[in-house]
Amino acid sequence: MTDILLVQPPIRDFYLTAKRTIPYGLAGIAAVLVREGFSVEIIDALATSRSHHIELPREMHYLREFYTHPDQSPFALFHHFKHFGYSFEHIGRTARHSSAQLVGISSLFTPYWGEALKTADVIRANLPNCKIVMGGHHPTVLPEAVMKSTAVDYILRGDGEVSMPLLAKALKKGKTIENIPGIVRRTSEGEIAADKPARMTKPDIYPLPAVELINRRYYRRRKKGGAVVVASRGCPLKCSYCCMRSSADQPYIRRRVASVFAEVERAVDQYDTGFIDFEDENLSLDRQWFLDLLSAIQARFGKNGLELRAMNGLFPPALDEEIICAMAGSGFKTLNLSLGSTSVDQLRRFQRPDVGRAFDAALELAPKYGLQAVGYIIVGGPNQQAEDSVRDLLYLAARRVLAGVSVYYPSPGSPDYERCRSLGVLPKSYALMRSSVLPISHTTTRKESSTLLRLGRILNFIKSLLDRGTPIPQARLHSQQQSIDNFDRVRAGRQLLGWFLDDGKIRGVRPDGTVFEHSISTRLTRMFLDGLKKIEIKGTV
Repeated sequence: MTDILLVQPPIRDFYLTAKRTIPYGLAGIAAVLVREGFSVEIIDALATSRSHHIELPREMHYLREFYTHPDQSPFALFHHFKHFGYSFEHIGRTARHSSAQLVGISSLFTPYWGEALKTADVIRANLPNCKIVMGGHHPTVLPEAVMKSTAVDYILRGDGEVSMPLLAKALKKGKTIENIPGIVRRTSEGEIAADKPARMTKPDIYPLPAVELINRRYYRRRKKGGAVVVASRGCPLKCSYCCMRSSADQPYIRRRVASVFAEVERAVDQYDTGFIDFEDENLSLDRQWFLDLLSAIQARFGKNGLELRAMNGLFPPALDEEIICAMAGSGFKTLNLSLGSTSVDQLRRFQRPDVGRAFDAALELAPKYGLQAVGYIIVGGPNQQAEDSVRDLLYLAARRVLAGVSVYYPSPGSPDYERCRSLGVLPKSYALMRSSVLPISHTTTRKESSTLLRLGRILNFIKSLLDRGTPIPQARLHSQQQSIDNFDRVRAGRQLLGWFLDDGKIRGVRPDGTVFEHSISTRLTRMFLDGLKKIEIKGTV
């Protein structure tokens, strides 16, 4: 019999990046519960390669204009909407067999809150006498919406490591729960009472996450273990689109180097980990702290092939030659650089500093230390001009960097969420607050956002040709060719690219070889093509 069950629900979307779904937060909560004497089990519904196609939700039917056919070309975006992970029925059966008295469900991301609520419903049906608590960013920011579900008994806002052990002990001993930090509950009058989010103040007093409860076999990468490490929480920057910006409810805190290194050491020594992603919002801000961590990792693991990443993006002004050299020596292979935009007006709207000079300096240093680079831009934000985003792509085209194009989505708790509301462009459904569904149509329309995404794919394909020494094709007339036989992705991509360079139309290839046109903004593709003629396109190496 298990005392407490912690659950990561399945998700429904067009794609899933498995190496970023490790239930690190649940493992952190589990470690504190185990220290307090509770038996804990984690159901990770995403720790499986199972997926199946499901019907596109009615609220997303507008996407049929942009995701028309399955596309096997290098310029493909999405087509099939899928359920990723175990079925809700499987979760219910597993929960019933656990006989847990307390179940915690993670609801990190707003577009997947429906899956979290359905998970609560199915667990309630299978464990009718248990208490169900939900935590994560979505219920922290929007507790009233979540508490409309009768399957949810409580919400714990903020850091679950602080509040979950207190709730578990109170329920076990039959004590009052009103004073538990971060709790949201129903009063005897049926109203919702919500405490402010609970936050860590001394992160180093908490045990390392209980990763032994995670299905580590599923998260292996290249025959080695994969892991996530979080060295800090929050972010001192004030970007308008971000819900993790520092505030009274979300202070920026950082662990000691010794604590973070101990976690890295355990991952490698005990669990044969070969890949670690630091999921911090801003890993490198404290220069000396970062250098000390990199130095410790290099001294211990510099020769064993450990690969490190910071996939949430690095702040370019925090990187100098000493830092980049140390990153390469400790196992970083790629610099994931946050650019945002090159437009002064857009940076002002995003409340971001201009990092262009530091971005270029990092790109100049990267090849010296054997590092590749990805530069991330945001497109489709409120009041953002599509023409500025084309200029951002051209900026990346002229530099040795892969283009990372992120479609803006409104994040509850961010200033831009309220801006979208005031502009009348806030999506009507929480499920639409994700990049893959092109969530807002404002000064950049959905057609323009999808065009910018495909232009990013085209640009990266051109860069890949340059990297392998393959000539970029000459512009050529389409000549009404209806299909591509004996499909080879690179060869087909070069053929499609030649046509694009001539007429600015972006085409795809169905699985049967049929060529078709995507719905795009030819105004933007023409602007992009005109811009390419004025620059020297560079690869990534």
